[in-house]
Amino acid sequence: MDTNTLAMAQEIDFSMLALFARATLTVKIVMLMLFIMSFWSWAIIIQKHLILRRARGEASVFDRAFWSGEPLDELFEKIGGEPQGQSEKIFAAGMLEWRRSHKQDGGLIAGAQSRIDRAMNVAISRESELMNRGLSFLATTGSTATFIGLFGTVWGIKHSFEQIAISQNTNLAVVAPGIAEALLATGVGLVAAIPAAVFYNKLSADIDRVLGGYEAFADEFATILSRQLDA
Repeated sequence: MDTNTLAMAQEIDFSMLALFARATLTVKIVMLMLFIMSFWSWAIIIQKHLILRRARGEASVFDRAFWSGEPLDELFEKIGGEPQGQSEKIFAAGMLEWRRSHKQDGGLIAGAQSRIDRAMNVAISRESELMNRGLSFLATTGSTATFIGLFGTVWGIKHSFEQIAISQNTNLAVVAPGIAEALLATGVGLVAAIPAAVFYNKLSADIDRVLGGYEAFADEFATILSRQLDA
């Protein structure tokens, strides 16, 4: 390799910003799309982390109150008609249906147990929908971002070969910038895809554990109410 070629190659700016600026319009659009997908993925990851941490804290506090021996009616009165925590909402749904199932003379309307179970299941389903919202975007980013970046790389390399053919020059100073710009798209795709895929799996498992705790509580609460119904 002659000294002129080395000198020309050393003068080329290979920083990410410079590579982005020199890329073709199509590759720029691909990288901008990937940057947006990565930003939105991290926003979802942080949001879900905060929601899960709050949900665990609320569940822990409510479990202590529920198993403290305090009468359930008094606990329900403390929570009020607009519970804030997820566990409180499930408990309130069951208690509300329990009260509605009582007749004016103190008797119970037939089918109270099944209605209470359905009321709590509906509350759990609502919490599940809220917690899982946004995870589909993480799954989509994790599975497609790499291929989107690869498309940008293929397009960039195609453009580089076209420039080589036009200039009739294959020295490093001509070839290297175009290849580097093209490979940057794949790099950005990997940066977007890997965290999205990893945190999708982690958040899905964490959400399943939290929802499993809600279902276990609903079963325990239903058992307590069932004993009172049988009595």
